[in-house]
Amino acid sequence: MNELSASYMVPENKLTLGIIVEQRMLDNPWQDFAWLPVGILPGIEPIEPNASWKLLGEGKGWKHFLIGSLELELFKGETEGYRYNVSNDPAYVYVVLSPAEEIDDPEIRPFLATVCPYEAESYGENGEDIVEGVVMPDEINSWVSSFIEKYHVDQPFKKRKQKRAYDPRKTGFIRNQSTLK
Repeated sequence: MNELSASYMVPENKLTLGIIVEQRMLDNPWQDFAWLPVGILPGIEPIEPNASWKLLGEGKGWKHFLIGSLELELFKGETEGYRYNVSNDPAYVYVVLSPAEEIDDPEIRPFLATVCPYEAESYGENGEDIVEGVVMPDEINSWVSSFIEKYHVDQPFKKRKQKRAYDPRKTGFIRNQSTLK
């Protein structure tokens, strides 16, 4: 058991993260604020989805809030993406924020945390979700690296045979001579 899972008593492939976002005022007639994930708190107790946001800090034109928690889960079949991520400097935990579904809900809500850049990219394609990488803390990097080391299996490259276009000369196709006259 590595240091992170020992200290927080988490399963080998799951970790609860607190999600910290920044609300930045905009000088824009159509939008008052921009929202951006700016931090994570590894190993916190899960926060109820309807819990009030906790103001962590503020300055001129910005505020940081702890808006909830997400479970970061690692999967054996995604180690290639994890490996690519941790090989970069810095590595990221990608946070996906979704817009509110009801009028009474806060403007955004935490939806997903992942360390697989390919999964994060797929959420960015819909244009509604906010997808942003937050620098991965060293203890999470070590935890992910240990998981990769234990479960990653290199997939050999297999060159696929190209399908050839239909060629009637090679299949015994006999032309109707009457249509050629």
